[in-house]
Amino acid sequence: MNYKVGVISGDGIGPEVVREAKNVLDKVGNVFGHKFSYEEILLGGVSIDATGVPLTDEAIAQAKSSDAVLMGSIGGNTSTSPWYKLPPELRPEAGLLKLRKSLNLFANLRPAYLYEELKAACPLRDDIIGDGFDMMIMRELTGGLYFGERTTEERNGVMTAVDTLTYTEDEIRRIAKRGFDIALKRRKKVTSVDKANVLDSSRLWRKVVEEVAQDYPEVILEHMLVDNCAMQLVKDPKQFDVILTENMFGDILSDEASMVTGSIGMLSSASLNDTKFGLYEPSGGSAPDIAGKGIANPIATILSAAMMLRYSFDLDKEADAVEHAVKQVLKEGYRTIDIMPQEEVKKAEVKQVGTVEMGKLIAERIK
Repeated sequence: MNYKVGVISGDGIGPEVVREAKNVLDKVGNVFGHKFSYEEILLGGVSIDATGVPLTDEAIAQAKSSDAVLMGSIGGNTSTSPWYKLPPELRPEAGLLKLRKSLNLFANLRPAYLYEELKAACPLRDDIIGDGFDMMIMRELTGGLYFGERTTEERNGVMTAVDTLTYTEDEIRRIAKRGFDIALKRRKKVTSVDKANVLDSSRLWRKVVEEVAQDYPEVILEHMLVDNCAMQLVKDPKQFDVILTENMFGDILSDEASMVTGSIGMLSSASLNDTKFGLYEPSGGSAPDIAGKGIANPIATILSAAMMLRYSFDLDKEADAVEHAVKQVLKEGYRTIDIMPQEEVKKAEVKQVGTVEMGKLIAERIK
């Protein structure tokens, strides 16, 4: 089969980690008889430098003409980059929000899985970790506070900023259905996270989620307030299967979950619409402080490519091969610096490698 992949290399470490993910995809193609073609799409800081805006109409059209899009990371140092002296609507992240909206990417999947070999990198105590954890955070991606109307103006002599949090029942219902569908393929438990003791939007969220749950009698549904969920993620992460939540809460909780796994450099992400189309990216940022040093962890981007194989192309066997290769490399003791605890540095069975070598090791083990 032939697949057209739009590629957003982006800013910072983005081009470095995307390069390794493409190499892994090419190895998958060689082993399983597929052909992946790539078209570069500008987004973020590189687009601002080239075109003056973070996302052009041409880039949106390129993305829409692809079978799926693989993305690195966008943005820079918010305190020093000239991109952040621009108006908010011209900054790198505004381009990403526009792309998500233009492609109707309403469902964001962020798995948080603790590898046996990386337990030492987990900041939690052994008695909390236990046998590890495996959760999926299902985040609504095109509604809520990030897409509501906003103003900053002077009122009665005082500068006042207003951000509007809006959700419709249709927006909630479609993400809830996607969350319950994912739960059916896992351990059949959904934890819906909201702030229903304060927010009207959360009360509507809870009402609609309970309605959707009626169609999934085999799935256990529980509700949890977002502040309690943040606490439970570090107190007992293994209790979670699918965490279903709105845009801003999901943004925060998924980053917390990533650090519980030991490094955000290990976490993949998929953003899907109503079809098989998806945008696949690592959960971490552009890390401009380490860009060009060859030390960035490419595993999250490689695992995002595996999610692309699974969710957009229905290539489960190929996705399994990539995920197995990652586990094998970790089992053999190879680590990038972010997943190499200091106490393990002197151990002979653990070897520190850079971005390129980690990507090469994973590609070599795809069979």
